[in-house]
Amino acid sequence: MVTRRDMIASLAALATPAIARPAFAATGDWDAWDAQVTPAEFDLGTSNPWGLHPRLLPRRVTANPGLKPGDIHVDAVARYLYHIQADGSAMRYGVAIGRDGLYEPGVYTIKRKAKWPTWTPTAAMVKREPEHYAHWAGGMPPGPENALGSRALYLYVGNRDTYLRIHGTPAPRSIGTRASSGCVRMVMAHINTLYDEVETGVTAYLYPTDGSAL
Repeated sequence: MVTRRDMIASLAALATPAIARPAFAATGDWDAWDAQVTPAEFDLGTSNPWGLHPRLLPRRVTANPGLKPGDIHVDAVARYLYHIQADGSAMRYGVAIGRDGLYEPGVYTIKRKAKWPTWTPTAAMVKREPEHYAHWAGGMPPGPENALGSRALYLYVGNRDTYLRIHGTPAPRSIGTRASSGCVRMVMAHINTLYDEVETGVTAYLYPTDGSAL
């Protein structure tokens, strides 16, 4: 999948610890930014200043039998992310997925987590849309306007970073659509909750957009 996207593997990425802190921000900044992207009196299931369709708000639902607790499943048709719980339920979140030709179904391992990460567009992204990405070729510092938002879960195949992420977005109205360059987007206040519940080493299943199995 990585070669199809014309991505360049990074040796530094392979050596990154499981939870990384951005180089340009202090923990105090994180707290202030978390407050900025979290609605007052936030309730996970009902707060909706973003104007999302109600079906895209987080819900606890019954999981399909036989799924491993802790794993993540992304339904690319309905635009849902499911985090499987030990009691047979799942937390379901609305997401956005990659635009046509950019979404990559597959089975991945979450090997890294980051709060308020930095973001650097890939060489393929800069080449494809220089008007949007060339300015940030050297990296975008963390903050509420950063393309990865407040949290990111990094998807790997084996020990290779695929450059695919499950991450927050400064464009919450894109949730429920095909809008990204391949990643799975979430409302920042939602992924802040999910992030704390996800362990590194779990599996993320990104299902095809035609509804077929992996």
